[in-house]
Amino acid sequence: MRIDLHTHSSVSDGTDTPAELVAAAAAAGLDVVALTDHDTTDGWAAARAACPAGLTLVPGMELSCRWFPADQPPISVHLLAYLFDPASPELAAERARLRAERLTRGERMVDALAADGHPVSWAEVVARSGGGVVGRPHVARALVEAGVVESVDAAFAGPLHHTSPYYVAKADTDVLDGIALVRAAGGVPVFAHGLARSRGRVVGDDALATMAAAGLLGLEVDHPDHGDADRSHLRGLAADLGLFATGSSDYHGGNKRTPIAACTTDPEQYERLLAAGTGSTPVAG
Repeated sequence: MRIDLHTHSSVSDGTDTPAELVAAAAAAGLDVVALTDHDTTDGWAAARAACPAGLTLVPGMELSCRWFPADQPPISVHLLAYLFDPASPELAAERARLRAERLTRGERMVDALAADGHPVSWAEVVARSGGGVVGRPHVARALVEAGVVESVDAAFAGPLHHTSPYYVAKADTDVLDGIALVRAAGGVPVFAHGLARSRGRVVGDDALATMAAAGLLGLEVDHPDHGDADRSHLRGLAADLGLFATGSSDYHGGNKRTPIAACTTDPEQYERLLAAGTGSTPVAG
């Protein structure tokens, strides 16, 4: 079996519609794909309806979180949530808050860019989002189309980088609260790309141990932003903490160069994930 447990559609910051995404997964030879848009489940129904024969769709989401060290500034982290009940009121309220936070933050960034003469407007960014959860990738695409930068990657390395004066931080969920919300909704929380050092500061092993004690169930180990040494370290840490280890592409369509199925999950680890989820079920096409 070939299993990719981390992908994004145009409902958040990918470029494929949910229907196009499941078609791409099937074309890439995947047996299982998870749709994990940022802070939303709005793509689930369309992906289910379009799921091709032979492909299993795992419903999921990527939750925007923060880890709060005792003696340092907070660290931005992401929590993958699978097989949870989308109607769980506490988790539904939190993802609605996060989506509103993304909108406020995005508008502030675009307004600051426009004030310095960059030819972008918030109305155009929202219009081009197609109703998806607006985030930095949408602002990045606007900057590309305006000729400010050559690519989405260049936008993230320049005006939208976390050290840029245009960058605005979000009020993300405390990751320990996020774990509790996902578990209460019958879901399976997995820590996403934990050693993706190119993205900024990363958490230490002590933080991951604290998360495991709080109910974290898995670590995303095989990820395009993890080198061999970090993958080996995370795999060993997962074994030490009793967590399962996943692998995935973090596919975003044309917004990133990484193809779907670039990294995959071992079937035995996938079965552990399935056994832990009680809030919703995979759909077989």
